[in-house]
Amino acid sequence: MSSLNGTTNGGMGVTENQTEFLDRLYTMMINDVFIGSRKREARVVNFKHPKELEKTIDLQLNEDETKDEDLLKICKDVIQYSVKTGHPRFFNQLFGGLDEYSLGGAWLTEVLNTSQYTFEVAPVFTLMEKTLLGKMLQLIGFTNGDAIFTPGGSIANMYALNVARFKQFPDVKRTGMQGLPHLCVLTSEKGHYSLKKGVALIGIGIDNLYSVKADSKGRMDPEDLEKMILKLQSENKRPYLVNATAGTTVLGVYDPLDKIADICKKYNLWMHVDGAWGGSAVLSKKMKYLMKGIERADSMTWNPHKMMGAPLQTAAFLTRHKDLLPQCHSANAQYLFQQDKFYDVSYDTGDKSIQCGRKIDCLKLWMMWKAKGDKGFEKDIDNLFDCAQYLAELAEKRDGFELIQKPECTNVCFWYIPPSLRGKERTADWWKSLAKVAPVIKERMTTNGTMLIGYQPDGERVNFFRMIVSNLEIVKKDMDFVIDEIDRLGKDL
Repeated sequence: MSSLNGTTNGGMGVTENQTEFLDRLYTMMINDVFIGSRKREARVVNFKHPKELEKTIDLQLNEDETKDEDLLKICKDVIQYSVKTGHPRFFNQLFGGLDEYSLGGAWLTEVLNTSQYTFEVAPVFTLMEKTLLGKMLQLIGFTNGDAIFTPGGSIANMYALNVARFKQFPDVKRTGMQGLPHLCVLTSEKGHYSLKKGVALIGIGIDNLYSVKADSKGRMDPEDLEKMILKLQSENKRPYLVNATAGTTVLGVYDPLDKIADICKKYNLWMHVDGAWGGSAVLSKKMKYLMKGIERADSMTWNPHKMMGAPLQTAAFLTRHKDLLPQCHSANAQYLFQQDKFYDVSYDTGDKSIQCGRKIDCLKLWMMWKAKGDKGFEKDIDNLFDCAQYLAELAEKRDGFELIQKPECTNVCFWYIPPSLRGKERTADWWKSLAKVAPVIKERMTTNGTMLIGYQPDGERVNFFRMIVSNLEIVKKDMDFVIDEIDRLGKDL
């Protein structure tokens, strides 16, 4: 690290100037991000187009050193022009918020800078991960299961595809796909796109990923699932995994897990539940009914960096099959996982992973959970669902707003219909005009910096707003603001 005058200390230890750089950067992060960006009157984003932003921030890497003063100026710019995902009015994605305990855990993780793969280099964290994943397994009813943190929910879904295949065809690890039946996977037409990436990655092939119809609410249709299984079997194809969803990405609906479990049991199929978004409902006594049947699944994806508010990334793959992860993934590297170490090598968990070096993801979530307790998380989750329900009620009552459907999760989806389109016949041209409304309002809210909300089409539905309630600091007044601000930004359209 360079000192304030642009010179190094030649590796002779930490200098006062080096700690001053960190002190000043820390102060900037606390004041400008942790405190400043969480103020409701602050901008969610100070938007600039890519070419303009390239000219605004010095991003070039030079041959000569850069002085600390200049580096701090760049850091200031980075903060200024970054999206403030901790802002209470960032509703754009399935994550958001800034919790002081989890943030502290993330910072402590970075300064300790180790890998999760062995007890030897991560003694505290291997124990912490075991405790944390054990808690999550308990909550979903996988009483004698196993789990591992992964770099995101998409990778966790890919773990399911790979582990399920190994469970039915263990020789695949050694001999590959040669000689296996014509394998295929079933998922809802509303399921996450990561299943496409996953089947391509592990050699199943996208053409062998089959979509099951969803009902009018967006839930997987169990009758169509069974019909699809029988059809594929009649074509000499071998379905081996069904992917159900707990909290779909757009509408936030929960597939009927119990009914899907019945079918998977009947046909001896692995049942995976993508609960990356909505799985956190198990933390609430009031809302955990949405996850009824999860204990019957073979595996689950769960992303605490979403509804639980932990920093990115905190994602887990959980299975009720105790020894399957190491059997499927281990390579027994002798330089790392020696069996004659002087301590209990069962705590070296890295060989369960498809990775070698593995980020410490447990501390930030553990710190937050330790501070809040189960009761604190339950209160937070209940508040998110309450706020989402309140927003849905506002959208039903307010002129110009039309709810797509009542929310199951904390996704609230609705159209804004400007005065010029109200009370008119809904012809093809009318819908074409409505499709242009959400993009214009999104541009206006972004350039104004007042909030961020996503929009998208869904099947035959033209562009609508998908409002995500995930920041644990959100209150009902923020929902009032959303309705008022969209009306303000779009009433002249």
